[in-house]
Amino acid sequence: MKKVLFGLAALAVMASPALADKVRMGTEGAYPPYNFINDAGEVDGFERELGDELCKRAKLECEWVTNEWDSIIPNLVSGNYDTIIAGMSITAERDEVIDFTQDYIPPSPSAYAALSGSSVDINGGVIAAQTGTIQAGHIAASGATLVEFATPDETIAAVKNGEADAVLADKDFLAPFVAESNGEMVFVGEVPLGGGIGMGVRESDGDLKAKMNAAIASVKADGSLNAMIKKWFGDEAQTY
Repeated sequence: MKKVLFGLAALAVMASPALADKVRMGTEGAYPPYNFINDAGEVDGFERELGDELCKRAKLECEWVTNEWDSIIPNLVSGNYDTIIAGMSITAERDEVIDFTQDYIPPSPSAYAALSGSSVDINGGVIAAQTGTIQAGHIAASGATLVEFATPDETIAAVKNGEADAVLADKDFLAPFVAESNGEMVFVGEVPLGGGIGMGVRESDGDLKAKMNAAIASVKADGSLNAMIKKWFGDEAQTY
């Protein structure tokens, strides 16, 4: 599951803490089933359902804000919203700039997908990934040629139109595209990346982190988180 190797050490000056009664939930709105914009123009998906429930249990009022992925951490730091809940993998690099709650999805593999019948060298070919992701960082270090795109949909399009030999992304994200491609795309490899997915908060917002950690622990303990994971990712998804 997702992302990132931003060079953000310069953003060490954090914005003021979130208000106690209201929290602005920052997400991408372009990474189904984690988060997406529905036909009514509203944030939807697994993280919308989970985020609303976490706010309810933490006695906070949720306000949803969308932001493009490549600037999602800087805009958290600068105070445009109070959390990141956007399929963001917990990594040491990110943790140098922001703080994380405990994970709300267990670690799961990233996967390579390519056109069926193609010959793909995942360690030496041309591989597409979304800009600023842990997958992009892995490709850059692997010896393959990395081609980056701003949105996840563009990475899949790059494979289909011949710009890339394969795409590397969260397997949970790619699985529906592969399943619905009528055999046009197939998985050609997996690699474990990241340490689970968590909610990002500013390092100065310790109280908010504590409230969200308690809420996440609560949905884990009563089984409701596992039910949400299976609802959005299928019965075979990894759960707690």
